Amino acid sequence: MMHKSKLNIVLYEPEIPQNTGNIARLCACCGASLYLVGKLGFSLSSKYTKRAGLDYWDNVNIFKANSIEELQEKFPTSTFYYLTTKSKKLYTDVEYKEGDFVVFG
Repeated sequence: MMHKSKLNIVLYEPEIPQNTGNIARLCACCGASLYLVGKLGFSLSSKYTKRAGLDYWDNVNIFKANSIEELQEKFPTSTFYYLTTKSKKLYTDVEYKEGDFVVFG
């Protein structure tokens, strides 16, 4: 079941489990939900997550979605922010609201 938290972090097709783990740890600390979207570059089985140091994942609201469109359909009133190095607007220029999605990838 997907739910909306104060802030939602989306990783689109993450490839490196350690990087995903670092972001998951940050989500656990600030109460954000983590959405893993699309094809993953690693397995979510407990054997692989423990090897990557992700044994605290029980403390993070982690959800899997097949596509960004799936998330947009489930949360039609939420705002999705897509982060890129090519934007002229900084992420700090945004006034985020409860339920917003910040998309990396």
